[in-house]
Amino acid sequence: MTSYGSFPSGAFPGVRPRRLRTTPAMRRMVAETRLHPAELILPAFVREGAGSPVPISAMPGVVQHTRSSLRKAAAEAVEAGVGGIMLFGVPEDSKKDAVGSPGTDPEGILQVALRDVRAEVGDELVVMSDLCLDEHTDHGHCGVLDAEGRVDNDATLERYAEMARVQADAGAHVVGPSGMMDGQVRVVREALDGIGRQDVSILAYTAKYASAFFGPFREAVGSSLKGDRKTYQQDPANVRESLRELALDLEEGADMVMVKPALPYLDVLARIADSVDVPVAAYQVSGEYAMVEAAAANGWIDRDRAMVETLTGIKRAGAGMILTYWATEVAVRLARGE
Repeated sequence: MTSYGSFPSGAFPGVRPRRLRTTPAMRRMVAETRLHPAELILPAFVREGAGSPVPISAMPGVVQHTRSSLRKAAAEAVEAGVGGIMLFGVPEDSKKDAVGSPGTDPEGILQVALRDVRAEVGDELVVMSDLCLDEHTDHGHCGVLDAEGRVDNDATLERYAEMARVQADAGAHVVGPSGMMDGQVRVVREALDGIGRQDVSILAYTAKYASAFFGPFREAVGSSLKGDRKTYQQDPANVRESLRELALDLEEGADMVMVKPALPYLDVLARIADSVDVPVAAYQVSGEYAMVEAAAANGWIDRDRAMVETLTGIKRAGAGMILTYWATEVAVRLARGE
């Protein structure tokens, strides 16, 4: 016994927190935060005309799916117990135009993919669709441009309303308006209710920041963007602005709310989670995924541990749902008790 054998003393005699860390079984039993497969949502890209899955170089292990490989990925997600899938369509460049016509064409790739996935999994997986124009426009912005080349908020809302209707008709359980246009949730809700689709939920991208961590995503969706989105996505310096956006989205009819990206904005996530009584999601975006994969490929970190640790941190901060490109892999690992 050392001279510190009676440590600790004073106000907390005999307290040794390490006793609750002694074995894996003990650590599992007292864990305060647990991941569950049903809380995970798999973002997936489907590319029009692709004959085989197209690897995304900046996101190792992630592909632009063919229609058939997307159906397979959805079935695998169901088998693993994943809660949902968020679909992004990648139309042929020749079909993109200034108003994002593929996004409202019933035969556009996203609407076709929604029908494919619903045919494959039915209601066993919550099928979500990205409701934004950036994948579909030739300029790559999330809305319609005015004569000065600026995103026209209200003209864009008209396009979002039409997108909501065709996505609902194609089978989306949930639509995710992600363009950060003022009033987008209200317009989408009214559009859905107007066609009798009160059953379709809205996952509002409430706090979506103008982030450098979106970089690899632009390759994933074949973005044509020149410039940036700082006039409509949030400034990374701001927190109170997120709470204002939150109040507006809830007032307009959001069923669920989201923070995007996740890890750089855990403080925002915690503030929002503490403020609401609706489900809260966080999106672990392409750059977050790519950093872990790149560091692991260089032997700098343990990939599997980092993967679970990042997701646990997002859950601990308050997310009830997490969009992550590791969704199916992590769900399988959780089912195995890893």
